[in-house]
Parts: sequence; C-alpha cells; structure tokens
Amino acid sequence: MEKLIWADEFDYSGSVDPKKWTHQLGGHGWGNEEAQYYTSSPSNCIVQDGVLKIIARREAYENNLYTSARIHTYGKFSFRYGKVLVRARVPKGRGTWPAVWLLGNKVREGKGWPLGGEIDLMEYAGSEPDRIVFSLHTGAYNHRLNNHRTFVYRGTDFSEDFHEYGIVWKPDCIEFLLDGHAVTRFARGELPLDHTEEGWPFDSEFFLTINLAIGGSMGGEIDDTIFPASFEIDYVRVYEV
Repeated sequence: MEKLIWADEFDYSGSVDPKKWTHQLGGHGWGNEEAQYYTSSPSNCIVQDGVLKIIARREAYENNLYTSARIHTYGKFSFRYGKVLVRARVPKGRGTWPAVWLLGNKVREGKGWPLGGEIDLMEYAGSEPDRIVFSLHTGAYNHRLNNHRTFVYRGTDFSEDFHEYGIVWKPDCIEFLLDGHAVTRFARGELPLDHTEEGWPFDSEFFLTINLAIGGSMGGEIDDTIFPASFEIDYVRVYEV
C-alpha cells in the first residue's frame, strides 16, 4: 500500500516553501554549456494560482544572457526507494530544457557526479516538443561515456498541456511512468557492472531537483522570441511503496 511521505501541492503564493526547497545559484554552464544564470528572484521562481512557475527570461545577468531557476531538496528531504509523481507542463520554444531529477546525497558528500548517481525522472527539449527522455547516470554508465541507460518516448506536443511524470524506484529496478502508465524500466543486473556501486548506486538516499535550463547540450539553439518561458509544476508527491 502506498503511503505519502512528502509533497508540495503549491497551494500557497509567493516564494517556494523554504522548509522544503533551496535555490541553487550560478551561471557557470553546469557542465553542459548551459546559457542561463540561476537566481532566487521571484521573477524566475514563484508560486501562483496553485502552481510553481520556473520562468526563464532573456536578460543579461552576471555575464550570462538568460536567467532562470533551479531548486532542490538536499538537506531538507531525501529518501531511498519509493514512488515519485510530478504533474507539470513544459514550456514551448526552441532552446528550453526543463527537467525533474534526483541526485544521490553522495554526489554532495564526497563521491561527486556521476559516482553518486542520477535519476532523470523527465527531461525535455523544446526543439523536439513530442519527445520526453528518461535516463539513469552512474559512474560506469553515463552520458559523458555515451553508454547511459536512456529511453526516448515520443507522443504529442507535451507543451500543450499538463502531464504526470513519475518513477517507481525499487532495490532491483527503476520504472518510469507517464500519465499513470509505465513506459520503460531499467533493471539491476542488465549491465555487467550492476553488482558494483559504479554500475548501480541506487541503494542510498537521493534528493529532488527541478530546473529550467536554456541552451546547452540538450536545449540546443535558442530562439530569443520565446521569452519569458515558463515551466509549471502542479504538484510533487513522494510515496513509500
């Protein structure tokens, strides 16, 4: 039986709940040649009308040409195994790169990336509006080596409406959900190094991250006519399963 253990329904107004979220700041490219500077400004991150809005803008800031926001739960909430559901509407426009993802606490506590592990609950590039990407990254299998576990789902234009994205994370597999349906799963033991931490680091606690990147390795060429571009999140729910 599922038990809700953490949630943000965004049923308030103003800044994100500081007991649940921390802003991550900076504009150094984030290892992906991203073009934005992440701020904590309400012009980039605000809760309004029952949704969280992460808004990317075309504005010069700290040697970057764009601003946006990235929030995470590290130090405030992390968990091991469970079900995560996020209802969100991705932004329109070429150059947008919204994502909801989980990082291992060990990334922050000495292991670093990718050894600590990453679960991409959903990624989207505005240049391909009918495509959602689900991935895992580990020390042995990651995008820098071009051998990470990844699955591309093609459907409708995802920017037209809200959709529910999710994972069911168990000791032996991670299953990815879209609008309540399983679309792919990655099982422990499928790859040779899954018996090691370098191959399968998904036995420790992870924390949540939500961001809207601009440009970079996945966002690609930027259309400056699209701004402001808004990534809207209706809820984030985490269950014990």
